[in-house]
Parts: sequence; C-alpha cells; structure tokens
Amino acid sequence: MWIVLLITHSLLAFLLLGAITHQTLSVWAPPRSKPGSFLARARAVPSTSYVTAVIVLYLLTAIMGGYIYTNYRIAARFTLEQGHFWKTFGAFELKEHFIALGLGVLPAYWYVWKSPDAAALTHTRNMLTTVLAFVGWWGFLVGHLTNNVRGLGT
Repeated sequence: MWIVLLITHSLLAFLLLGAITHQTLSVWAPPRSKPGSFLARARAVPSTSYVTAVIVLYLLTAIMGGYIYTNYRIAARFTLEQGHFWKTFGAFELKEHFIALGLGVLPAYWYVWKSPDAAALTHTRNMLTTVLAFVGWWGFLVGHLTNNVRGLGT
C-alpha cells in the first residue's frame, strides 16, 4: 500500500512541477509575438491559468506527503541513519521545512494572483511564484534522491 501512495505522491508532485515551472517561465520570460521554439511555446500560456492548479496540487501533494511521512519516520529514516547518509538525511529535513514555508506562502500567492490591483503586485507575484517553484523543485529532487537511496519498498 505504501508504494502505491508513494507513487501517487510522486505523480502529484510531478504535475505540480509542470504547473509551477510553466507559470514561472511565463512570469519571468513573457511570450514574444510569435512562439517558435519549444521554450517560447511553453511560456506562451497565460500565467494566471495556473494559479488554481498550483494551489490545489500543492495542497494535495503536501497532504499525501504528510500521510506517507509516518512510514518514512518509522522505516526509511533508520535506513538513512544506519547507512550514514547524513547529507541525504539533512536535505530531506530541509525539504520538510521548505514545504511548510510553501504552505505558509500559499495564501499570499493566492491573494497576489487574484487581487484586482494586479498591476501593482507584479514583482511580489513573480517572487512568490519563484519561491514556490524553488520549493517544488527542491522537494521533488530531494524526495526522488531519498527514495533512490532508501530503495522502493524496503
């Protein structure tokens, strides 16, 4: 059962990564008149269309991660400690803190994207989007690394 939950958590994280990465591209590198390259087409989608998806996916991924966290604390953490994988262990501990900070940023993120005074909040919107993109990428990469060190199902 834990493996199915872990794979579901990973898929949700992957979807979140796609949404937040596209949004970050579109706020920092707005589209030009003609999208020609892959990168130009990726950033051509309106950045406001990702807000709800990012919030819902972030919450679902965090809830799922919180649920499977008990298995990590009971089984996987000891594998990392016994194997002396201190850098991996520390990176995962940092991931926990970043995810919690991202949860705290979500209300502000929602506000600056849904605010009627959107023009005045452009820089704040860009920075909050970048923070969530960093948290998403850090969480995904560190989670993947930790799972690789620990081994799926052990």
